[in-house]
This record gives sequence, C-alpha cells and structure tokens, in this order.
Amino acid sequence: MSIEQAKKAHAELEQQAAMMGLVYNIDQIKPTNTFDAHRLTQYAKSVGKDQKLAEKLFYSYYTDAKLISDHDTLADIAESVGMNGDESMAVLHDPSKYASEVRSDEATAKQLGITGAPFFVIDRKYAISGAQPTEVFINALNQASQ
Repeated sequence: MSIEQAKKAHAELEQQAAMMGLVYNIDQIKPTNTFDAHRLTQYAKSVGKDQKLAEKLFYSYYTDAKLISDHDTLADIAESVGMNGDESMAVLHDPSKYASEVRSDEATAKQLGITGAPFFVIDRKYAISGAQPTEVFINALNQASQ
C-alpha cells in the first residue's frame, strides 16, 4: 500500500469511527508489539474481565494513542477495568504465562486468512475484515442466527 493509500484508508477509518461516536487518532498511534496485551487479555478471560479489557485496550490504543506494549501501561489499563494490578504485572513479567493461548489464537487466525486488525469472526463461520459499516455486522449476525 502506498503512503497516499494508507492516508486515505486512515481517514476513512477515522470517519467511520466518528459516525459511530468513536474517536480514532490514527496519526498519533505508534506501531507496537501487542503480544503482551493479548496475553493479558487471556488472563482477563480467566477472571471474567476480557470484554472490558479488550474494549479499554482498543480505546487506549486508538483514541489515547497509548503504547500498549508497555507493562506499566498495561497494568494501569487492567486496574482501570477492575483487575488486580499486581496479578496483572506478574502475568506480564512471566513471558510464558498465556503465551501458548495467544500462539493458538494466532494459528487459528492464520488458518482463517486473517492478516490484520480489526477482524471479526462470528460463530467461526462469518468473517468481517476491517472497519465496516454497522449494516455489515447486522447482516452477518442475522446470517449467523439462522
């Protein structure tokens, strides 16, 4: 993708987000390794906080342009959704914790042809790539429910 194409794609994504009441600051985002954020999300799943954490991670990254590879930042985000900060930091400091679960998710994504985010899979049958209008999600959910 050329720089101009990327800028156009970013502008379209920001525009779609704005239509849904979201603020995306694409130009402020720093590319980062999200592996530890994914490990923390796996831990959050074990304590029933994965949905809240995932939402807060997206907000922190896309709106606040936080560096979500930083362990202190991740622990703060975890605490903000009601997770124990010390336990979250212990997970982050042990690179083996939840790594196999994340690698398994990566393997599944590869099998499904997923190469980027956002990407949504509904009932392991319906895939939605990238930021799409609400109607696309509604149609996919309707198809999945039949």
